[in-house]
Amino acid sequence: MVKSEKRRKSSDKFPSQVDRAIAAADSKKAVDLVVLDLRKAAGFTDYFVIASGMNSRQVRAIADAVMETLTADGVKPAHVEGYDRSEWILLDYFDFIVHVFSPETRSFYGLERLWGSADRFEVSPAGPSSRA
Repeated sequence: MVKSEKRRKSSDKFPSQVDRAIAAADSKKAVDLVVLDLRKAAGFTDYFVIASGMNSRQVRAIADAVMETLTADGVKPAHVEGYDRSEWILLDYFDFIVHVFSPETRSFYGLERLWGSADRFEVSPAGPSSRA
């Protein structure tokens, strides 16, 4: 099934913590920044924020920026995985999960493909757009 691309309505907003995580990742020049809305598809979380860094240092810098930004708001991740290897860092905030990948690891695991039924929002400097 081919999904059509459409613009995100201004009334469709992410929770503020998800918006802050997106902004933090973007501030470190994350590439291919995508949000998957899993509220209809999954029972364990509402959103995946998925981003890539071009090397392990950038992957770690993106994850650090997200954690620092949300910690300043009084929110710490319940669980962090992959920080030492910096190929795929997972930050679990219960209602949403931030995934920061190296390009090769992101391609290998293909989360967007696995969660193909979820609404997908591509985030760019021009603003988010969706594919539903």
